[in-house]
Amino acid sequence: MKKLLLPLVAATLAACAPTAKPPVASAPAATPAPTPPASPTPPDYRAQAEQFLSGYNAEYVRLTTAANEAEWRSNTHIVAGDTANAGATTRANQRMAAFTGSADNIRQLRELLAHKADLTDLQVKQLETALYNAANNPQTVADVVKRRIQAEAAQTEKLYGFDYQYAGKSVTTNDLDELLRKELNPQKRQAVWEASKAIGPTLKDGLLNLRDLRNQTVQALGYPDYFTYQASAYGLSRDEMMALVRKINDELRPLYRELHTYARYELARKYKAKQVPDYLPAHWLPNRWGQDWGSLVEVKGLNLDAVLARKGPEWQVKQAERFYQSLGFPALPASFYEKSSLYPLPAGANYKKNNHASAWHMDLNQDLRSLMSVEANTEWYETTHHELGHIFYYQTYSRPDVPPLLRQGANRAYHEAIGSMMGLAAKQKPFLAGLGLIDAKTQTNQTQQLLKEALSYVVFIPFASGVMSEWENSFYADKLPANQLNAKWWALCKQYQGMVPPTERGENYLDPATKTHINDDPAQYYDYALSYVILFQLHDHIARNILHQDPHATNYYGNPEVGNFLRDIMRPGASRDWRVVLREKTGEDLSARAMLAYFQPLTAYLKAQNKGRKYTL
Repeated sequence: MKKLLLPLVAATLAACAPTAKPPVASAPAATPAPTPPASPTPPDYRAQAEQFLSGYNAEYVRLTTAANEAEWRSNTHIVAGDTANAGATTRANQRMAAFTGSADNIRQLRELLAHKADLTDLQVKQLETALYNAANNPQTVADVVKRRIQAEAAQTEKLYGFDYQYAGKSVTTNDLDELLRKELNPQKRQAVWEASKAIGPTLKDGLLNLRDLRNQTVQALGYPDYFTYQASAYGLSRDEMMALVRKINDELRPLYRELHTYARYELARKYKAKQVPDYLPAHWLPNRWGQDWGSLVEVKGLNLDAVLARKGPEWQVKQAERFYQSLGFPALPASFYEKSSLYPLPAGANYKKNNHASAWHMDLNQDLRSLMSVEANTEWYETTHHELGHIFYYQTYSRPDVPPLLRQGANRAYHEAIGSMMGLAAKQKPFLAGLGLIDAKTQTNQTQQLLKEALSYVVFIPFASGVMSEWENSFYADKLPANQLNAKWWALCKQYQGMVPPTERGENYLDPATKTHINDDPAQYYDYALSYVILFQLHDHIARNILHQDPHATNYYGNPEVGNFLRDIMRPGASRDWRVVLREKTGEDLSARAMLAYFQPLTAYLKAQNKGRKYTL
């Protein structure tokens, strides 16, 4: 990388120039008028920033690509006892860390940002992003960074290489999820739920070690803790972020209270319990963490499992792409299908893969990939639309006027919001009828459809903005003691979700660590809660102001104006402030207003169903 020729260096070079010899004496001459000293040329900080950023971005892309390739291998080809992938991932991430966190880069970034008034807004954005990246890898504490990277690679291997066992045989997380959706025997459900938590204790030492290493890493650049560091990406302090997510949770609490009461009574009837419990037993719910209860409700005419089973998983991925193309997005490059890992491994494969769906922007350009395990069912139908939302977001801002450093979402929640919104849109009745997945004449119950959606979207908020955000805030910022990790988790589950474990869960367990992102995308789960709020703000605007349709019954398909609206949001990447983008496109600041309005018709139904029932939240 080229060094900046700062003014001090230029002055030093000038001082070393040879001194001119005095002229030979001759006849006296008139004394010349003194030459006024030359005015110093002011430093061109804008040019210096451009020179620095040009070299930085090029190296950033090269190292990002190498690190992503190594991570991809670690996630898609996991062999028990084979440390080669973990070693390669560690080395690639260490090279990235050495660059982004180099003392020389930090010095130059700070020097340039000291003159931000002389720089363009785009330059300032890039420099601030690079300095934020540096705080996760400062080479002033190189040994800490190295150990953190090694620990993260080892944790990933444990996380995705775990052999889940149920009824005496190995099962996948997909298998466990399917059983929790369909099994009716409470004793068997408890065994499935407990099998899903068996991984927790194996991750405890690694997570505690990572907590210390992550905190120490960012403290080197002045952040008090890792949670505060992550929140700062939004331009918010730790307290401001927690105030925001608590506000969202409080706004939705009355509706959640109705849903919680409804679910307790309905599940008690379903499982033939002698009495209705005050709090929901975790193994009664159709999700390992109680974050989504949508499958508790079947909406007549809208169950797609049978029709999707006939079409197969490949059709779902291709159809999701066709949806985006119908809005004016270009086709995905052929390499997406050649390089992605989209389907479950074949039976008998001698290696494992991460089954958690994700989207990858390998080279910050057009190498776009997704890691999924798509099966032909309604859940994966929605997930496929969601993951391709990330992919098309990547594709849209990968253009010359968005520098690689800023090829991100407007904030982290925007990426999730776009994908989740498209998943919602792809399940509404007019959309499904337009695709021929259901008969347009099919009679459906809108109240039941709203209930099903609320059991997914509204129920998720206490988990994401409550349990996950509060636990990680306490874990990183308050340094939650190692002998209180599980107790804190279940206290939060009871407080926010009204959910309790089927049996005592002591500190010999670590149930929070069974959630993937506690380990590998730490201290940012509020992204998902905020994304749902943004989702409904965007959807409300599209439905009312572009489509002029009922927000509960829309069809985005083939509408170029919807595509233009989305691309206007996606195209700048992170080059514009996320709050400004939201205000410009929807006319309002971040608020749960649109989400509450969407589910308002459900409230009267729930209150009628819950009349005479005991409320416990």
